[in-house]
This record gives sequence, C-alpha cells and structure tokens, in this order.
Amino acid sequence: MLQRIQTIWTFLAVLAAVFLFVTAQDVMVSDSIPVINVGCVILVLVGLLSVFSFKNRKRQILLNTISIIINALLIGVLVYWLLNLSGGISFPEKGIEPIFSLIAVICLFIANLYIKRDERLVKSVDRLR
Repeated sequence: MLQRIQTIWTFLAVLAAVFLFVTAQDVMVSDSIPVINVGCVILVLVGLLSVFSFKNRKRQILLNTISIIINALLIGVLVYWLLNLSGGISFPEKGIEPIFSLIAVICLFIANLYIKRDERLVKSVDRLR
C-alpha cells in the first residue's frame, strides 16, 4: 500500500537525495570519480525499491538501513569537502549540501519506526488467530 506513512517518509528521503544531486553538481571531491553523483543515484534507486517493496517489511527496513549508511557516508564526504573548500565572496552558499543528507537520515529513521510498528501490529493480529 503506497499511501502508508512510512512510504511518505521514504519518498521524502528520496526527494532529499534528488535535491542533493541537483545542488551538488559543483562538488569535486575526487578528480576522476563523481562520488556525490553516484551516491545520489544509488540512494534514489534504493529508496524507490524500498517504496515499492511494501509487502516485505523486513526488506524495507534493510533497504532503509542501507540508505541511512550511504547518507552517513555522504555526510562525511561533504563535510570533508567543506573543510577543504576555501570560503569567500565567490562561494557564499558554502554548506547547504550536507543538510539534504541529514534530512534523508531523519526521514529514513522515522520511516523505519513506522515500519517496525506495522510489523508489531501484524504479529499481534497473527497471535489472535
């Protein structure tokens, strides 16, 4: 069921990954590998797979946990990039990129709470049968 509250939270995390992809086009951590872009694409794919695997709650929790780990790694990479970035007038919006990953981590954590609540509800109903 796509209208559940945990689906909305997971979809908000996917939107945060899309916003990170859009805003982090100027982030150059490595010269050869676009680390942030690859991470964002993986986050969107894993998030959408989690949204559409609503019948398997354990897989949904696993996919959300993987997304939380990837977002934590992206926060670390972005903070490293920000610490090595020179500030000044030419780059005044320094520091907006890690916010999106932090929002995604919070949304995925809340989604996992609701998924676990559904799992407990289903187990309690099975006990009554």
